[in-house]
Amino acid sequence: MFVPTTSSCPSWQARFKRICIALVIVALALCAMPNFYQNSTVLSISPIAAEHVLPSHDVLQQILQRNHFNVAEITSLASPEQKSTVVTLTPQTASAAAQVVLAEALRDQAVVKVTEQATAPMWLQKLGLSPIKLGLDLNGGVLFVLKVDTAKALEKRMENIALEAQALRVKEKLHGVRIERSSAAGVELVALPQGQTALKQLQAALVTQFPQLSATTHQQGSLMRTNLHYNEAGIAAFDKQTMTQALTTLRSRIEELGITEAVTQRQGANYIRIELPGVQDPAAAKRIIGATAQLSFHALQEVGGKPVKAEHGTVNLNPLAIFTGADIDSAQAGRDEYGKPLVQLHLSSQGGAKMLRFSRSNVGKPMATLYSEYIADSRGEIQENSNVISVATIQQVLGQRFSITNMGSWQKAEDLALLLRAGSLDAPLTIVTERTIGPSLGAQNINSGFQALALGLSLTLGFMLLWYRKLGVIACIALVANLVCLLGLMSLLPSVVLTLPGIAGLVLTIGMAVDTNVIIFERIKEERKQGSSMLTALQRGYQQAQSSIVDANLTTMITALVLMAIGYGPIKGFAITLALGIVTSMFCGVVVSAQLSQWFYRVPRAAAKVVKNNPVKEVQHG
Repeated sequence: MFVPTTSSCPSWQARFKRICIALVIVALALCAMPNFYQNSTVLSISPIAAEHVLPSHDVLQQILQRNHFNVAEITSLASPEQKSTVVTLTPQTASAAAQVVLAEALRDQAVVKVTEQATAPMWLQKLGLSPIKLGLDLNGGVLFVLKVDTAKALEKRMENIALEAQALRVKEKLHGVRIERSSAAGVELVALPQGQTALKQLQAALVTQFPQLSATTHQQGSLMRTNLHYNEAGIAAFDKQTMTQALTTLRSRIEELGITEAVTQRQGANYIRIELPGVQDPAAAKRIIGATAQLSFHALQEVGGKPVKAEHGTVNLNPLAIFTGADIDSAQAGRDEYGKPLVQLHLSSQGGAKMLRFSRSNVGKPMATLYSEYIADSRGEIQENSNVISVATIQQVLGQRFSITNMGSWQKAEDLALLLRAGSLDAPLTIVTERTIGPSLGAQNINSGFQALALGLSLTLGFMLLWYRKLGVIACIALVANLVCLLGLMSLLPSVVLTLPGIAGLVLTIGMAVDTNVIIFERIKEERKQGSSMLTALQRGYQQAQSSIVDANLTTMITALVLMAIGYGPIKGFAITLALGIVTSMFCGVVVSAQLSQWFYRVPRAAAKVVKNNPVKEVQHG
């Protein structure tokens, strides 16, 4: 810990420390500056395709005014990729409702989105600096808590294993063996006496392909039965893998929606908490985030096939997919030569190889696109709903690129492309909590929170000035520097989100920072009462207060870290603010105030020479 001394280090070393401290404060103050320029909510209008022309400003204004929206500004932006129009409304909270109106009016011409636009000076934006991200309670938005049905996902996995076992049995011509579903979480291989060798061969192939499977074999009369299932360790590993995949997919979907300040985290054993600050269209977010869409491609099989609903009646599909959504690298919505919506797919190398093998031997034959999702029935039970959305004849050998046609509407094509880009979900999701906070309530929370912060800061500064006088001035400067550093640090770290409890953490940080100064200043007063000079009292005060300051802040830091590790939402926001506040209060309350004390009570050069030549004597000063 740095403490002021009269001659403990060379002047160049002390000067270097002051420069470093000043640079840290200036850098963090620069990071805090964008908070004076909060982002504005605007409507971004871009053409569906390059050949489409955006409507004029007058047309947009007429549409909005006809629906009783007040237009503040309409501007056009041009980039190398595409042109767009930006519409700012008064108030900005009306952007979500206006987006619905414009999307309906321009559905064949343009895509309308609600976006955030930076208002900070361009030089700050070029430095990559941005304001602190605001949580739900300050910025408004939507909160979802979703339940991940891992048991249903395990049941689906075992169904796929059973299909794979059937395909292997046919491919390897293993006679005398049949495959049965023993339970929702198990597959049973049954062999006659002449098929026991084939059973062991099939069992070995499946365990190699699915390493987490456990096999239990027993004899039942003349039949040999092998039950393939997941043991407790295997189920735990599968549940963990399913939750990780769900988290990754949901984060990808949120990124595709253009929401950059979302919080997505696991909550408990099989729940996921999603916070979407600033989202003003909850229906669109719910439609994408809650979807459990899966896409697979199948050959038609009239005899022994699986009947599935299609647009006109039903079709029989081969249960084993040619490839699935997991083999899709990217997907984009587009239109064919007749202007009808489609989805253009780009497969991975593995998926392209599967498609190449199948299409090479099936030119002129049909291939179906199966769209599956989990939905809740009237009793609230989760059921799988599958529909064939496209049946197309393979005209030529296909590779990694091809299209899904007959999508019905542009919105369906866009949603399907987004889901495929973000990845499919194997486990059903159920939204158990949905809460929407309006932006006007968020603005009220910001005003109330910062009024409390301003009041607490004013009273603290006033008390320190009245009680400690000149030392109080040092504490006040260090306190303001602490607040600036904390705001800068919170703006600098991308994972920090400011919530209403976070503002409470800011107020608490002020008290803790002052507490550091109070401990030091009381030590200094005791030294002065014992007859020490001001410089000696400063040196001893800072040295003797170090252990108390470190102990107090360390115990609080441990509490903050525990809250950060196990807390969710506002609790975590409070813990993060508290932890960062401890770091900045230690820096400003000790290091910065030590330098200020050294400057305020600096020794004149003549007196410094006396101290150097006569180290035993004390110079009475102050």
